[in-house]
Amino acid sequence: MKYKTLILLGIGLAIMVAMLYVIGIDKVIDAFKLANVWFVLLAVAMQIFTYYLFAIRWNIVNKTANINIGIKNLLAMTLVGMAINNTTPSGRIGGEPVKAYLLSKETNNPYEEAFATVIADRALDTFPFILLAVMSIIAMIYTFTLSTVVLLVLIISVVVMTIAFFIVIYMSINERAGEKIKKWIVKLVWLFYKKVSLEELEERVIKAISGFQKTMYSMLHDKKILYYALPLSFLIWVTEILRVFLIFLAFGATVDPIIIGVVFIVASLVGMIPLLPGGIGAVDGFMIVFYSSAGIPPSISAAVTIIERMISFGMTSTIGLIILSHYGSNIIDKINTDNINEEKAAKEIIDELDYIDEK
Repeated sequence: MKYKTLILLGIGLAIMVAMLYVIGIDKVIDAFKLANVWFVLLAVAMQIFTYYLFAIRWNIVNKTANINIGIKNLLAMTLVGMAINNTTPSGRIGGEPVKAYLLSKETNNPYEEAFATVIADRALDTFPFILLAVMSIIAMIYTFTLSTVVLLVLIISVVVMTIAFFIVIYMSINERAGEKIKKWIVKLVWLFYKKVSLEELEERVIKAISGFQKTMYSMLHDKKILYYALPLSFLIWVTEILRVFLIFLAFGATVDPIIIGVVFIVASLVGMIPLLPGGIGAVDGFMIVFYSSAGIPPSISAAVTIIERMISFGMTSTIGLIILSHYGSNIIDKINTDNINEEKAAKEIIDELDYIDEK
């Protein structure tokens, strides 16, 4: 983990500590004493169950691409990806290339095919999230008093995510659109890396993206994705909200599950803005402020948020990083790219394309 990430984590924690100081650290500690441990353990169990649901959904996607691997391995890769997403300021997408690399390495499948399953799995998560985010923002407008700046940031975030989602889908089903994007990627890489001929670079990029398109196209037309994986995505979001609900029950707080869901979904959206690792500080502050605005005592809101983040952020990151060490230091080196300049980043793309050629 580079110094930049550590500094950003420090900033996020400082924001959290400042909020607790304003609320009253003694009041938050007193609130912790009210917690029912059994409900907290149920919340932990719900989180573990959610890990398995992520792995099961990815397994469904992999099978449509004829990539066979056990749930146990997929669970490990999922946790690694989640840990990297939590510890890098990358809008929670930093772990996706690593998941693809690990899947390719474990199954001996081409990297572009493995990456296509990761993107498809992410798209399955993004589609219900976009719907839930739009509904949640509308609900927040009628339930809470939002400043113009906050509202604009939330709307822009949803719009950007929606555009990115449809570009990937459109590129996968429309060959002409894919050709235009291929040419754009070639020009972008060529700007920073000119140690190979433009013709050679174009050939490699086209080969890689064509493999990605082919895999994505076959998956998008598989009924198992529609009948099993997509409903599973909605179930995953339900389990995420239920986890928070269980934590509120641990403090004896009776809160409308819809309010919990609305705040949690929008807080998750805030966490996807690539500012702080895992949205630490921003997500926590958002949840405390809006749960308190819903009539929950600030000390209880803070205690619930801390326990929720200890489970979803702390526990997940710890387990994922422990598993990551099992794969070797070379994987850690691949993801520590905070200080890589543009030419090195482009060179990594070329090296990855070389790897694909060897397949």
